[in-house]
Amino acid sequence: MEPIFLTPYFRPKIWGGCKLQTIFNYDIPTGKVGEAWIISGYKDDASLVSQGALKGQTLRQVYQEHPELFGNPEEKEFPLLVKFLDANDNLSVQVHPDDGYAKKVEHDSGKTESWYVLQADPGSYLIYGHTAKTRQELADMIHQGQWDKLLRKVPVKAGDFFYVPAGTIHALTKGIMVIETQQSSDVTYRLYDYDRVDEKTGKTRQLHTQKSIDVTTVPHVDPQVSVQITNEQDATIKTLVEPPLSPHFYLWQIDLEGQWQTSLNSHPYLLASIIAGSGQLQVGEQSYALKVGTNFIIPNQMKEFSFIGKMKIVMSAPAK
Repeated sequence: MEPIFLTPYFRPKIWGGCKLQTIFNYDIPTGKVGEAWIISGYKDDASLVSQGALKGQTLRQVYQEHPELFGNPEEKEFPLLVKFLDANDNLSVQVHPDDGYAKKVEHDSGKTESWYVLQADPGSYLIYGHTAKTRQELADMIHQGQWDKLLRKVPVKAGDFFYVPAGTIHALTKGIMVIETQQSSDVTYRLYDYDRVDEKTGKTRQLHTQKSIDVTTVPHVDPQVSVQITNEQDATIKTLVEPPLSPHFYLWQIDLEGQWQTSLNSHPYLLASIIAGSGQLQVGEQSYALKVGTNFIIPNQMKEFSFIGKMKIVMSAPAK
């Protein structure tokens, strides 16, 4: 009957910075840290339970040894992954495969993801989609290095939301911070990396040109995202994406000023991250302090609970 609070797993990246420390007060490793895997059950990169009876165990271990906490799911691996990303420089231009291709070629899940923008410097933009009409045109433009002609640039500001289905060419660029909710997978095909040289190796990073061409959706079509806004008590709830558009997860962003008493409804469990503000999670007579950067799972046994305070929350649930 207690929430599962988690400690992030940090990943250094050549494009990373230090905002994960300055904004969330995380004790990040020295150097450029680009990613905090804040709710992760992925292989050796799983988050650790930070308190309670399960303290010190990985989320992967808890999911496999205590399936009752997650509604006794059929899936053997925790299906979702939530990250904070700090783009202190441009990320490589990437594309991810769908489940069918990933399982056949990489023996892993595909990777559909989404971004809720936390911060964006003035003039920031995303790489999102491409202009090629056929796969042959896509291949020709890639091999000829016609990146300015091929890649779509989309202006971005804090509060924007992007759904990024597998097969979508995409990249964050310098000055953007997001919370990313995705399938639990790390299969990434790097299409273009600005000819950068890795400081540690002195070499350019590996590209996956042919695989990128194989899995890219052609032509690109923007998904028909329609954010729905509802009000419950002192909470404004934005449904960012849900089935059938998103076959892998539900995603909400909640603005709270006061109290919001709610429940699991039909979901087996919920993933939650505090992206601004502070408050409490009330479960029966027990109260848990919440602050910016707190990440936790509301397990299957916790049917009813309340959020109290002034804060912004990003919450998700598996769609299966």
